[in-house]
Amino acid sequence: MMCQAAVCCENSESCIHHVPVFEKLSPDQKELLTSIAKSAPFTKGSYVFHEGEQSESLYVLSHGLVKLTKIADNGREHILRFLFPGDFFGQFALLQDKQHYASAEVLEPSVICRLHKDDFRPLLESHPQLSYSFLLAMSDQLQQADEWAGAMHVMDVEQRLAMMIVHYWRKQSADGYRVILPAAKKELSSMIGTTPETLSRKLTQWVNDGIIHMKLRTLDILAPDRLIELSTQ
Repeated sequence: MMCQAAVCCENSESCIHHVPVFEKLSPDQKELLTSIAKSAPFTKGSYVFHEGEQSESLYVLSHGLVKLTKIADNGREHILRFLFPGDFFGQFALLQDKQHYASAEVLEPSVICRLHKDDFRPLLESHPQLSYSFLLAMSDQLQQADEWAGAMHVMDVEQRLAMMIVHYWRKQSADGYRVILPAAKKELSSMIGTTPETLSRKLTQWVNDGIIHMKLRTLDILAPDRLIELSTQ
């Protein structure tokens, strides 16, 4: 179901004006982006795109939760990362005419803005500040991916878990010290290279140590400095 024009306009504006990748642009540049952004709601369980489909747009998550997944050679789904409000994805469509390397599944009702490459590329070419801001955002994203890849090789399970929780906390910082885990323990444990049982034991240990309080997927951080310390040891 497509949103009404006024709602789409409002959501497109929020995608442009309130996300880190565009925050340093001038008001005029933001208005230019708003004019080409198309906003639409997505229901839980739907897909923004599937692995192997032609990549044609940059997407910005305005509201909700999305996960990027890739199917391994053995047919199992591998979670690459979760996307939170303000995150962008599908950016390789702007640089190369390629197929999507992963699928984007909507995990809860979401609003997503789309900037088609035929509209966005000319703006990048004619506005150096926009190109620079976008390049910095892509660089940050690649750096995070490199840091996570390195953590998988040199950090122990507790450090990797702490690093993941701190990342989700920063993505959800509007909720103070509360983190809503984006997936079940089975999926999260797979992302950090451990078992659900080990992940549960580590979380229980943190509860006993007074670092967190946890109920189902809701985690309240009681000792943020200690959690950050665990993630950087």
